[in-house]
Amino acid sequence: MSSCATCSCVPWPLSPYLAQSGAKEGRVRTPLRSIDWGSIAPLRLRARAVAEGVYAGAHRSLRRGPGVEFGGHRPYVPGDDLRWLDRRALLRHDKLVVREFETETDRGLRLIVDASASMGFRSRAAPAAKFAFAALLAGALARIALASGDPVGLEWLGGQSTRSLPAMAGREAFERIIGALESVQAVGDLRLDSSAVELAFRSIARKARRGTVIVLLSDLIDLPDDTLERFTALASGGRVLIAIQVLDPEEALFPFEGTVRLRALEGDALVETDAQLTRLRYLAHLNQVAERWSRALTDHGGQLLQARSTDEAADVVRQTVSAVAGRFIPKRDAR
Repeated sequence: MSSCATCSCVPWPLSPYLAQSGAKEGRVRTPLRSIDWGSIAPLRLRARAVAEGVYAGAHRSLRRGPGVEFGGHRPYVPGDDLRWLDRRALLRHDKLVVREFETETDRGLRLIVDASASMGFRSRAAPAAKFAFAALLAGALARIALASGDPVGLEWLGGQSTRSLPAMAGREAFERIIGALESVQAVGDLRLDSSAVELAFRSIARKARRGTVIVLLSDLIDLPDDTLERFTALASGGRVLIAIQVLDPEEALFPFEGTVRLRALEGDALVETDAQLTRLRYLAHLNQVAERWSRALTDHGGQLLQARSTDEAADVVRQTVSAVAGRFIPKRDAR
């Protein structure tokens, strides 16, 4: 196989669609890599700055549940309290929707961060690795929740040197979360270790209370086949699900030309292919993954947000806060 000046290591699902395009496939050992924090370091200061820019002047929790101020509707999911079922909407529109109310009480936030090998990727155009950007979003969201008095917990998908943290509040909680995020190495192939996904989701299903906000930060690349089904199952009991897909700009656009050599960061596949012939197939596959997650989350009262590691972190966090509050967030325009 010839070498490629444009790309030596691009992490995405290399098969079956690359193989179907006539690509030559081989095998190569994938080295372990430390997180490239780039301009996102130091994480503690950057997360604080993003949170303050998003939530300056806000004092109320984003919790939604039975209270005194009507907050809108959302689709019914199994496990919701039938007392809040809007029967008029059922008669008029033949749809099951639940009435929501805003209240000043606390609500928990559970963060699930993907630390598998593909999250360690950083292209030349990106300010940092995908994991670093996801960690910045997680840290800022934690800061916002803690400032509202809401407890925050942390779980992992894959990774090395990970520390799961129970839901906690108070001054030390933010420091513990940042410390856990900074100590991780992005390694492993989740398709070969589906128990990591099962363990994280089972822990949240067992411990997260009704009304908890659950935010998954992942590239959604090469996850076990049942990951989406397991994640949407967490919506029972009135929990709110948000998935933030974090991609590197090269993954989102596939900007390569000519013959390129692509090495998977998860698994040992090495593929040589013609970029022009592969681009449409690859982008179509990427879009199918996003649409599948978006449909499933919407059906369970949740939402998929898409971000690139070159985006302004404050904008992504602001969209997440708005999504939790029940506001409509338009899909990203094609670029």
